[in-house]
Amino acid sequence: MPLIIVTGFPTSGKSTRAKQLYDYLAGRTADSKHRLHLVSDDSLSIPRTVYDLAAVPAHTRSANASEKDARASLYGAVKRVLSDRDIVILDGLNYIKGWRYQLHCEAKAVRTPSCVLQIGCTPDRARQVNQARLDRRAAAAPDGSPEEPYEQGNWDNLVFRYEEPNPMTRWDSPLFTLIWEDDEAQATRTFAALWDAIAGDGRKVVRPNQSTEPPCGRDAAGDYLYILDRETQYIVRRILEQQQAAGDEAGGEVRIPLNDAAQDDLVVDLPALKKLTLPGLQRHRRAFMGLNRGGVGLEAVGSMAADRLRTLFVRYLNDAFENEE
Repeated sequence: MPLIIVTGFPTSGKSTRAKQLYDYLAGRTADSKHRLHLVSDDSLSIPRTVYDLAAVPAHTRSANASEKDARASLYGAVKRVLSDRDIVILDGLNYIKGWRYQLHCEAKAVRTPSCVLQIGCTPDRARQVNQARLDRRAAAAPDGSPEEPYEQGNWDNLVFRYEEPNPMTRWDSPLFTLIWEDDEAQATRTFAALWDAIAGDGRKVVRPNQSTEPPCGRDAAGDYLYILDRETQYIVRRILEQQQAAGDEAGGEVRIPLNDAAQDDLVVDLPALKKLTLPGLQRHRRAFMGLNRGGVGLEAVGSMAADRLRTLFVRYLNDAFENEE
């Protein structure tokens, strides 16, 4: 059964909608063998402060350990219960598209659908909600309720960093939206459409994606993370070298040889409408490494042979370039 990823601005009403969805699905599954789970920061006792970069030195903000640990806890909680008999609602910020991609891949790995429920709310209204919670906290001792506020600087930073779901990408689709003003009747209609898309009779059969299967095999020549860094850097360098040789002309193919001479070269299909830049390629490289470094929720990945790493990274880049066009 499906994984439902709830996303939206901080204090936009995500938890309220997630509970409404939980109640709706509880009614739909009351007479079935399916199990229903609601996973959230609150259910795992994760405080809002883990997302606060104000206390983190500027040079380490991109590697905020507390936030990564929080995501690891959420990922582990989802992974433990996700199966073809379980419906999992993940209530949280889920504001990073790479994180939503990782969750989508996990659902695919167990052959269950996933979808995104975006809670639409203007920044001004969400800010008012957070400010009201700050005011209540200032007036009385905090009680540890789910209405814990974000510090204002933390709230501003999270809104700034929020990456909107894109229904054109496979990991953000199908995408359903509820806005602040939607009443109970509209919420029920949206939940019904969500159910039909991912749990109804017409839902699509989910097949694992070869590029996101847990890799295996250990390269005895060195440490896994070193090999991961080396092979992805090699492919980035090959792409930039070929682009430089092509001059102003965009597009084309970049052939990536494998160590196994019996295998055909891999092919990176470059975007036809624009030249790739080093910062853009490094962004894709970092995202791929984040998904495959065996850190957040990827305990079973282990190490991969160099050829396997090259294959996965080329597939990742081709998917990314196709979605950007």
